[in-house]
Amino acid sequence: MARMHSKGKGKSGSEKPNASKVPEWAMSDKKEVEELILKLSGEGHSTAMIGTILRDQHAVPDVRLVMGERIAQTLSRNNIGGKYPEDMMNMMRQALRMIDHLGTNRKDLHNGRQLELTESKIRRLARYYQSTGRIDSDWAYKRDQLRLMVE
Repeated sequence: MARMHSKGKGKSGSEKPNASKVPEWAMSDKKEVEELILKLSGEGHSTAMIGTILRDQHAVPDVRLVMGERIAQTLSRNNIGGKYPEDMMNMMRQALRMIDHLGTNRKDLHNGRQLELTESKIRRLARYYQSTGRIDSDWAYKRDQLRLMVE
C-alpha cells in the first residue's frame, strides 16, 4: 500500500522481534521500572525518549513486556502527562514551526503544501482521539490558536 502524502510504497525498514516474555538478562522488576519511568518523566523526557533511555541505559528491552502496559498508560495511571497525546502534540509543534517559517518566507510554496498536509494529519488524529475519548469531543484545530495550545 502506498504512503498517504508521498510517492513511497512499501514497508518500513525495521520491525520489533516477536517476544512473549521478558529475557532473563533484562531488568524485570515492575516497581523499579515504574519508578524509573516516573523519574524520567519528571525530568521532562517524552515517552519515546523514556523508552529509549530504559532500553539503552537500564536493560529494559520492552516496557510492555515488563509492565503489561505502555509507558503513556503508566504515566496516565499516575496522573502525569499532557493535555494532548504525544504524537498529536509533535504534529502541532511541527505545524507551528512551518507557520513561523512561512511568516518569514512567504513564497515557499512547498512548505505551504506541507503545512496543509500536516494540518490534515492533525485533524485526522483529532477525530481518532475524540472517538476514543482522549480529547474533548468539541475540540477543533485552529491555526490562530495553535501557539497557545503548544506552549
